[in-house]
Amino acid sequence: MSMIKEFKAFAMKGNVVDMAVGIIIGAAFGKIVSSLVNDLLMPPIGMLMGGMDFSKLVIVINPEVSIRYGIFINTVLDFIIVAFCIFMVIKGMNKLKKAEVPVAPEAPKLSKEAELLTDIRELLKKK
Repeated sequence: MSMIKEFKAFAMKGNVVDMAVGIIIGAAFGKIVSSLVNDLLMPPIGMLMGGMDFSKLVIVINPEVSIRYGIFINTVLDFIIVAFCIFMVIKGMNKLKKAEVPVAPEAPKLSKEAELLTDIRELLKKK
């Protein structure tokens, strides 16, 4: 199989396409969560802490080097929210999987010869 055909077969598998859609939606969801943390959650928290803006919290080592730990706090909150949402989605999916009743596989169709041989075997087992 040529490399192009092999790549096409790989790329067109359902799980690869599903994964790509998940990554795109995940990236968009990450932006929403970042906005939620930076624009909705942190301003009131900062106000409750005396008007503090977390994105401006830094430790200046020298004029060119600073440790911006406020932005790190925002990023940690982003991560916690995303991780919790993913946890809830997976928990829901696991509940749905448990609720599904497994369907018994259908017995394979046997040829007439195979059916006769099976009947003979069953008769021999009974004796």
